[in-house]
Amino acid sequence: MKASAFVYPWDVNGDPGAADRIATLGVRQTTLASAYHSTRALTPRHPRHRIVTARHAAVLYPTDRRWEGRTPRPYAAGDWAPGDAFGEAAEALASSGLEVHTWVVLAHNSRLGEEHPRTSVVNAYGDPYPWAPCIAQPGTRAYLVDLAAEAAVRPGARGTELESLGWYGLAHLHAHDKIGGVGLGDAGQYLMSLCFCVSCCRGYGEQGLDAEALAAAVRAALEPVWRGAPSDGGWAGVEKLLGDTTAAATRAWRDETARTLQEAAVAAVRAAAPDGFQVLLHADPVSYHCGANAGVDPAHILSVADGVVVPCTGGAGLLTPFAEQGREGAVVAANLTVVSGMGGSPGTLERDARGAAELGATELRLYHAGLASDADLEAVREALAVL
Repeated sequence: MKASAFVYPWDVNGDPGAADRIATLGVRQTTLASAYHSTRALTPRHPRHRIVTARHAAVLYPTDRRWEGRTPRPYAAGDWAPGDAFGEAAEALASSGLEVHTWVVLAHNSRLGEEHPRTSVVNAYGDPYPWAPCIAQPGTRAYLVDLAAEAAVRPGARGTELESLGWYGLAHLHAHDKIGGVGLGDAGQYLMSLCFCVSCCRGYGEQGLDAEALAAAVRAALEPVWRGAPSDGGWAGVEKLLGDTTAAATRAWRDETARTLQEAAVAAVRAAAPDGFQVLLHADPVSYHCGANAGVDPAHILSVADGVVVPCTGGAGLLTPFAEQGREGAVVAANLTVVSGMGGSPGTLERDARGAAELGATELRLYHAGLASDADLEAVREALAVL
């Protein structure tokens, strides 16, 4: 199977050996970040640094004139990725024989929420989630669609992978995070991720719901959970907490909002891209799920995009709903973490890849060539040599 390794520009720029090192892993492609959220990243082999702190979500290339006079607009990176960091890294990777695809993070941006708080998801208690732009708001949707097109179609790129192209909710890798004291479960996570901004309240109204009454119902449903009662998993748990009709109406609003954004973003990328440019989404086959792997309807998304990248660390079961669509030529890429210190298992990569293939995976994604230790990378090299 074709394999691609995720990489950041700062893994490559300033390290003359980085591109060749990645190429010798046995991958044919790199998925290189062009727009990325804030992070603190290890660079265990770089000759100039060991830790890179990306202080805010940023584009890793110079933006064009489409953003003049607009709010919101993308933020430039700081000293962690100056100038055209993406372009510099892409050129080095291509020179080593690697195909380059862009890696674009969209509805995940804490600085946007801090500086423009009205753009954020707001929960039933009135708490904003600054890391989570509300994808129902017209201005935010326009921003995300244009960002997708610009960040995806960079010079030299042969395709793109769009991350966080859907609802973001409560779950978030946040500095010094302390929200795990109560086990919310799948149903509780959904209720705590429902948005009650002006746009969403209007949307609930279009589904026959009174937004104020819905917020009160969410708070009432969660009250036993805060006291320690279990939050049943799955959609049945949401229906138990909210009632079937109300739960279905919230999901109808959110599913339609995400679907239309995904359609618009993919269409914008295709309009800006050359022929043959591949467009994939990081995706979860359960449409009400939130996060980096956006919840989607498998049949719908495979009619819109060229395929999906599916989280498979810890099990490849999420591949099945996509593979079952039987869509000829669709990419169903299994995303496997190969950084042992982050819960990955590079030593079992051969077995895991073969298992993913049996469940319908057509390609592999390896997270992450820049973060992994030398021992992890050697295990990857050995596995890919026999796959």
